[in-house]
Amino acid sequence: MIDKSAARERIVKRIAKEFKNGDVVNLGIGMPTQVANFIPADVEIILHSENGLLGTGPAPSQEEIDKDLINAGNQHVTILPGGCFFDSATSFGIIRGGHVDATVLGTLEVDQEGNIANYIVPGKMIPGMGGAMDLCTGARRVIIATDHVNKKGEPKILKRCQLPLTAAKEADLIVTEMAVIEVTKKGLLLCEIAPGLTINDVQARTEAELFVAGNLKTME
Repeated sequence: MIDKSAARERIVKRIAKEFKNGDVVNLGIGMPTQVANFIPADVEIILHSENGLLGTGPAPSQEEIDKDLINAGNQHVTILPGGCFFDSATSFGIIRGGHVDATVLGTLEVDQEGNIANYIVPGKMIPGMGGAMDLCTGARRVIIATDHVNKKGEPKILKRCQLPLTAAKEADLIVTEMAVIEVTKKGLLLCEIAPGLTINDVQARTEAELFVAGNLKTME
């Protein structure tokens, strides 16, 4: 298996290929924010941050950092020409109004029905689900960026989520360091697997049953 840094880079690079010109995309806190650094040069998307930004760019270099420019995860960002700023009410109006084409979110658990649980860590105090609940139901497409197993080596792709749900039946695509999996009405469809792995390798680390696409591809 590849190391954690390489695994996460594989995930975000693969997700960055999912967008087309003009898409309004929201990137969740954590690993999903790295997707912005790998958008293909010939694709122009508009990045939205729920704290009131539209048109954010890649992470700034040390010289480019502006302490007043941060995203919802409190990370420094850049703003592209034409970018704009607004209050939280307007920002969530964009989300709830169906104007976000796709959101990329991390998760603690996701299951074969597309249920998502990403905000309660057992035994830890947390402030709440943040904007994820709105994004899951407001965005036209929900892409899950996650390690295939948790820190204990247990599957994160389950038959049924055990933690409280952020949203029910809203996940559309799951991308891990091992595979690309589409959530369909019939279940989880294995579309791509990482180089050097077999279908059995992926299924062994997945609690939910996987159906294999007829044109199964290798993750690039």
